[in-house]
Amino acid sequence: MLESLIQNGQKILFIGDSITDCGRRGDAAPLGSGYVKLFSELMTVHHPDRQIDIINKGIGGNRVTDLDGRWEDDVVRHAPEWLSIKIGINDLHSSLRGSDDAVTPERFEGLFRGIIERSAAAFDPQILLIDPFYISTDESDSPRKEVLSMLPGYIEVVAKLAEEFATKRVKTHDIFQEHLKYRDPDTFCPEPVHPGHQGHLVIAQAAFDTLSA
Repeated sequence: MLESLIQNGQKILFIGDSITDCGRRGDAAPLGSGYVKLFSELMTVHHPDRQIDIINKGIGGNRVTDLDGRWEDDVVRHAPEWLSIKIGINDLHSSLRGSDDAVTPERFEGLFRGIIERSAAAFDPQILLIDPFYISTDESDSPRKEVLSMLPGYIEVVAKLAEEFATKRVKTHDIFQEHLKYRDPDTFCPEPVHPGHQGHLVIAQAAFDTLSA
């Protein structure tokens, strides 16, 4: 069995958009019903000897601009030993719509780098970055094609920051694209942005594996 990098008594905080949130402020409190909860269950099953404090701070609809605005309250004050950040698809859609406050890849990079730097200065966590993804292979002349054409620009930012700050990284989009060679997208999601249970299991397992050695 692989050894988890997360040690007994440590804290891991997950932050992001609706994919992380997944009802964690409602009936599915406190971890939500998605990959954060499944990650917690994997830790329990594989490492029963460890007590890990898992915190979910996802909020639906968030972009990196929102994370920047709530970073002190929702991240820094908790000072977790491990920090997982999954953000980007709402930023992309703001650019696709041509919003006045659109988060282009360039703006995405600047703000993303800023929150990592603030974390490093405040409590120096180990970091896991989770790529934005889109569970589709639709290359026809459709809105889905536009998203797929823009997505690499945001993924490249995550890859660049992962290398720059020596973080762990989950290549979520690549993982889903590999699965889609063999199964219909409906296996993993009701629509390309929000995974169903199987899709969340893919993310949780990838995160668990990435944080194991």
